[in-house]
Amino acid sequence: MVGMTLGRYLAWRFLKVILTIFSAIFCLLFVVDFVQLLRRAADHPDASAGVVALMSMMSVPHSSERALPFAVLGGAMWTFVDLTRKLELVVARAAGVSVWQFLTPPLLAVFMLGVASVTLYNPVSAVLRQRYDQMEFQLFGVEGSLRIDHGVWLAQHGADGLAILHALGAVGGGAELRSVTVYVSAPEGGFAEFIEAERALLQPGAWLLQKARVLSRGEPATEVGEYLLATDLSAEQLGAATAPASRAPFWSLPDLAASIEDAGFDSRPYRLQFQKLLARPLLLVAMLLVAAASSLRFFRFGGVAKALTGGVAAGFVLYIAAEIFSDLGGSGAIGPTLAAWTPALIGSMLGTLSLLHSEDG
Repeated sequence: MVGMTLGRYLAWRFLKVILTIFSAIFCLLFVVDFVQLLRRAADHPDASAGVVALMSMMSVPHSSERALPFAVLGGAMWTFVDLTRKLELVVARAAGVSVWQFLTPPLLAVFMLGVASVTLYNPVSAVLRQRYDQMEFQLFGVEGSLRIDHGVWLAQHGADGLAILHALGAVGGGAELRSVTVYVSAPEGGFAEFIEAERALLQPGAWLLQKARVLSRGEPATEVGEYLLATDLSAEQLGAATAPASRAPFWSLPDLAASIEDAGFDSRPYRLQFQKLLARPLLLVAMLLVAAASSLRFFRFGGVAKALTGGVAAGFVLYIAAEIFSDLGGSGAIGPTLAAWTPALIGSMLGTLSLLHSEDG
């Protein structure tokens, strides 16, 4: 095995470059998000520059997670080329160190980086993103939002029959809905009621609809101050149903999936997200192996640009494949475990095979 000193040196070189690239991407995303929020805040006096900066800092950690595989790919290629250019890898090979020996410390370092990003970084970024969503809705509402749909859809079975709820926004983990419309069908089937309300508050066993307009079958529309709609949803189930799977903390995903299933909703997105996060360390390892296969050579006779372009293309193909499998898993075409782990496994095996072919013949 590589000596401890050389192993620590290689691991630190890779981690330093990867974290530097990730920090640069983080700062770039912050600037872009800050400028976009400033434009939206121009007509909102409550949204000062300090509030906008705080919101950007809450939003960027979540969006920057998607850039981590590219930071690993770019950082690994940069480090391999730099080590080769300075003849450090040439000296290591001359000393009898094989490619697998000096790849072991970077692989372990990247794997641990993936574990830290899942167990530490993701929960923090998810909580910050949820807080950002609440502040965004309070400041801007639906108008001018960058997201396509703020709406929340819920289907529930209660004493009044099947009710389909739609709200333009949810706060407090879904316990309060804004701009609510409800379609209620009778227990024996058919239309029963149509309700529009300014707010809906979750009470034990019922929704409290405030400033409601009720249209019942065979009766004219009436305005009421408060209206109770029976529900069998609990606060925990509602919070799970209204939280997007991609914005749920890693440690909460198993419980959220169980709550979603108990409430009768589809838990597949939450189970898929949990498996994707579990597979992230292996995906980062696959990115490192792809980078090594394309840039771990002595460029004495040129061909640097061609090799690096091939490595970047291979990394993008791997990332796109992961997204395609994720879409297939989300649609139910394949299972969540297969959708999450297949790209990482295939990428790791192809990277290893390429290295075996180039280094060991």
